[in-house]
Amino acid sequence: MEINLLMKMKINPEILKFAKVFILLDLCVIIYAFLFHNSLWALNTQVAFLSSLFITIASFLSYKRNIQNRILNLDMTQTNQSFDRDKIDEIDDPYDLYTEYEEIPESELTPEKIKEIINDEKSKVKKNTLKNTLFSAGGFLSLYRVLGYAILIFGFFALNNNHIFMPLGFIIGLGIVPLGVLFSKLTK
Repeated sequence: MEINLLMKMKINPEILKFAKVFILLDLCVIIYAFLFHNSLWALNTQVAFLSSLFITIASFLSYKRNIQNRILNLDMTQTNQSFDRDKIDEIDDPYDLYTEYEEIPESELTPEKIKEIINDEKSKVKKNTLKNTLFSAGGFLSLYRVLGYAILIFGFFALNNNHIFMPLGFIIGLGIVPLGVLFSKLTK
């Protein structure tokens, strides 16, 4: 029953490609560790790899949820206040991507006018910076992400306190995830 259910589930091909690359790289590192080093070196690589993978997955999920929440809370009335758009324009261009703005002729651009435009844009950026920080706090303060970093730190201290920490193996284990992402993107 469980096998049939698993076979009916569709797995995103992009995620499957990442998983294959991660597993292949991890197996190569494990084989290398046992052939040229020892089991403690392999343990260091696996502690680092698993915690790095957990942090990466948690980051992806938290930022994905953050983006979905922003899309759900998007207020289109605020974004279109400065323009008088009819219903056809809103249907054809819901995100107002094709609106042409009136350019100011160069003869009217005095140093004072340029400073005024720059200060206006800076104030918009400052206003949105705090708002963006508050909205994205869920992405970097995710419980799973914090748990992943806690596992990484706990694993480091557990290896170090038992005098079995091997820095090179640990760093190579941390590098499996970024290299896996790079290889999977290069194989497109």
